[in-house]
Amino acid sequence: MLELLGTYRNLIVQTLFSLFLTLILSFLRIPIIFLHGLCTYIQPENLGQNNAGNGLRPAIRRPSSTDDPKSNVEVRRRNRSKDKSEFDETNAQIFRIKLDEDHLRSRMYFTEYNSLFVLSFLAVSCFLLHNYFGVEDSHGVLGNGLMFPIVLGFIGLCKVFVALGKVSIERSASKKSEKKLSLIFGGLGFVFGIIVSAGVFPKGFDFQFGSVDAFCCILISFSMACIAGFMYMPAGRSARSFWVGTDQIRSNLSIISCGWFGRMILYANYIVSVFTSLLWIHPLAEILVKRSHNGGGLVGNVGMSSDDFGKFRVLCLLLAGLLQAMAVRPNLQMFLNEAVLSWYQRLHGSKTPDLEFSRAKMFLHNHFLCLVALQFLAPSVLVILFLGLSQIDLSSFAVSRLRNKKF
Repeated sequence: MLELLGTYRNLIVQTLFSLFLTLILSFLRIPIIFLHGLCTYIQPENLGQNNAGNGLRPAIRRPSSTDDPKSNVEVRRRNRSKDKSEFDETNAQIFRIKLDEDHLRSRMYFTEYNSLFVLSFLAVSCFLLHNYFGVEDSHGVLGNGLMFPIVLGFIGLCKVFVALGKVSIERSASKKSEKKLSLIFGGLGFVFGIIVSAGVFPKGFDFQFGSVDAFCCILISFSMACIAGFMYMPAGRSARSFWVGTDQIRSNLSIISCGWFGRMILYANYIVSVFTSLLWIHPLAEILVKRSHNGGGLVGNVGMSSDDFGKFRVLCLLLAGLLQAMAVRPNLQMFLNEAVLSWYQRLHGSKTPDLEFSRAKMFLHNHFLCLVALQFLAPSVLVILFLGLSQIDLSSFAVSRLRNKKF
């Protein structure tokens, strides 16, 4: 009995830990807590009639309006005498609401976001347990508990791709031009996959697929096409969130400011992601790898060994995935603040602004909150799951079983 427990120790621990972690995530509602406290905005209609005696205060007004009662009276008199019939400023006010559990559960794609969060958390935890316990060749795949990280990893990847596919075909969630660009980037990803897997430019990209047949080449190309096509919309939203969060237009609006910590996360995420991508560009990677001990050139004579460089790549990928996960909340808040920026620009664009567009934009940003959260979470999940699966070495088990059969 003790020998059996020792053989299947990793499998038992993985099973118990997965069940315990599932109960904890469901009981504590960690996916909801992850988004709890974000601020969304609404722009109600007929505010002058609905706001009589209910104590509502707008989150932001025109810069000319202050809390001085005398100045407010003058503004009302001026509006009555000049352009009362043209534009009612009370209907241009917006209100800030902090998201709670009821708000989040009522949004579209909340179930997909919640299940993806729990499943990815379970997969990452199983990967960490696998690295902590290690493996023994004599115990086999089942005894070492490799079933849980492998199965959860592949289920998580399928969940991400299915969710991104559903989001991509959602009619109101994106423009037709964005859908067309997604198809174009998917086609470019397929062509790039053929080029890389066929080894057309071996000195351009540091990908070592070895000798692959036509079926594997098409499979790799199709996978890269799906990733490139599905990731276009999340990349575009992340770029806009970075643009708003770092205040690239110098609006100096306190209501859409990101804060120093959130801005630091956005910058760190951008820098680390770009740097990690450059590590697979062959000419740049050669600078960091020391391949020879003789010669007077710079390339190949300074840097780290090939093994250390491989570990450095893995650490950079892990850091990039973690930073992308940390940037989900700032990116999502900037997505909500983007509607406020549109409202502000339209409000000050003319004397009689048409606020129906900004009202509709606020509604859509509020309505598709969990959909966008799913898009922001997907890149980090893909990076971490692919990285975790790449660290599981099944070739050693195959070699050990062949040796046992021979003897």
